[in-house]
Amino acid sequence: MVFQTIQRDVSKDIISGITITCLIFGASVYLPIIGFFCALFIPLPTLFYRSKLGRKTGIVIPIITIIMMVAILGGASIDILFFVELLLLGFVLSELMELNLSIEKTVLYACSSVIITGIVCLFFYSNFSNKGIYALVAEYVGKNLELTLSIYENMGVKQESIQVIEASLENIKYVLIRIIPALTVAFTLFVSWTNLLLAKPIFKNRKLLYPEFGSLKLWKAPDFLVWGIIGCGLLLLIPDKTIKIFGLNGVLILITVYFFQGTAIVSFYFEKKRLPLLLRLFLYSLIALQQIVLLVVIGLGFFDMWLNFRKLEPNKNN
Repeated sequence: MVFQTIQRDVSKDIISGITITCLIFGASVYLPIIGFFCALFIPLPTLFYRSKLGRKTGIVIPIITIIMMVAILGGASIDILFFVELLLLGFVLSELMELNLSIEKTVLYACSSVIITGIVCLFFYSNFSNKGIYALVAEYVGKNLELTLSIYENMGVKQESIQVIEASLENIKYVLIRIIPALTVAFTLFVSWTNLLLAKPIFKNRKLLYPEFGSLKLWKAPDFLVWGIIGCGLLLLIPDKTIKIFGLNGVLILITVYFFQGTAIVSFYFEKKRLPLLLRLFLYSLIALQQIVLLVVIGLGFFDMWLNFRKLEPNKNN
């Protein structure tokens, strides 16, 4: 009787995990603009249910979800690969959390695993479709730019603005294709960090094992990274296009790291001033939606090395 009850509970968890993941997936695909933000949460159900149900049972959820994704979108595509990698990210994060590693190693190992797997899958997909990887990526970027343009038109954006974007479409496509490595790394880092933060209250509430990462409000990037971003910035001043693109990729990845540090500083002062939850949510939304505020937060993270905004003692930096 007890065994049947346990089996029933496990089955309910599996169905719940698949349902929640598919709902997030549906929102990501069919809701313009908002869908992108929904995609950030795709790893979370896999992360939670893998930790709750274990490896063998937990893996059932992403596998069945992938089959349903393929059925919904009508076959394999780069979009499917994107969502599969997000599911894999949730699973890998759960595996690494059991090893009780530091937050840096957990995020770094998870991102590395997912990106390497994605490159391998993209290679096989390009061979299967008889197209080079560059041609696949260029076609995908071109379609998405056209889709974005049509969304702008439906939103009632002025025709003059649409024409300006249309005239610059090839240049935008040229740059986007070449900074995809940085965008991929930055996005994977951001999703990993976000899902680990969101998982903490859920895990604590359900009494699941959550690593002792320490207070992330005190988190600080390694000091040597500042030379990386300075070096990449200097590469942008060199006239050669290839070197500039290399520098731009480096800057985009590193400012993501300093965004985390800037967010930690903001969170530190929110906690210190005991701001109400609703006000915090509003200010965090402002950071996400306003580019100027976002740049200020990145600047806080970058200059924290010299100005030490949180007045942290050197021996307490983690």
